[in-house]
Amino acid sequence: MAISKKISSQPAVKTLPSWRTKFWFGALLAVAFVSLSAIFSIAAYTALVSEDWRAGENLFEGCNVLALDVRGHLVTYLPPSLDGEEDDATSSENLTYLINLAQKDPDIKAILLSIDSGGGDPVAGEEVAFALRRTDKPSLAVIRGLGASAAYWAATGANRILASRLSEVGGLGVTASYLDESGKNQKDGYAYTELSSAKYKDVGDPARPLSDEERELILADLVKMHEIFVGDVARHRGLEADQVRELANGLTYLGEDALAYGLIDGIGDLASADLDLARQIGEPVNYCWY
Repeated sequence: MAISKKISSQPAVKTLPSWRTKFWFGALLAVAFVSLSAIFSIAAYTALVSEDWRAGENLFEGCNVLALDVRGHLVTYLPPSLDGEEDDATSSENLTYLINLAQKDPDIKAILLSIDSGGGDPVAGEEVAFALRRTDKPSLAVIRGLGASAAYWAATGANRILASRLSEVGGLGVTASYLDESGKNQKDGYAYTELSSAKYKDVGDPARPLSDEERELILADLVKMHEIFVGDVARHRGLEADQVRELANGLTYLGEDALAYGLIDGIGDLASADLDLARQIGEPVNYCWY
């Protein structure tokens, strides 16, 4: 998993390995695959970073602003692709690592997030938001086409959020919906054989329908996650929880409406961010894009 840098006033285009996980509790093969992928990913990432710093490479050489792309699916980590295909995805592991490095580097005066993402893993959004909140350097998030769900959660960690009048902002809510394949399997002559040591181990297996009890258990967790999301947005944006709760219906709002609701701080784009950050740091902006 490579971290690539481009010193520029415009974001570098990157494609990242495909990663996807959903509600799946019972499949032994899936558990083994995810575990092995995580091991390989962390090993490769650690080796890469260690090699860079052993060689004395300065990841931020020639820059005064760290600029981070948040594109596609937001996930916690990026395992290597086994099928050779690549998909747009961004990991909080990479983002938080770079934010923490920037915090320690006196040459980096500010941090920019350029966001075009419909969200992903809520933990990933929370991690990025928390990393931004921990830094004492000015931070600015620019929502381009879309900044929703976990991606919006990440943006709330920044000191300020800008978006276009046409940007889709918000999408506050949590979902674990999936396709129930049990009816099709039954029609095709397949029978589900349950082999689990614990009562709820295969909850969410698409090969069998949920019971009413299982549905209520899952929904209860989703409600808890929803309230954590609402609480973080309220704290980070300086809004009342009830106000955010009214907005947290899963809808996205156009930039002008998002501004009126307090979800963003202004209408603007990356050029606006240049001016905004230059004023804050007192010198022309020179980005390192990752």
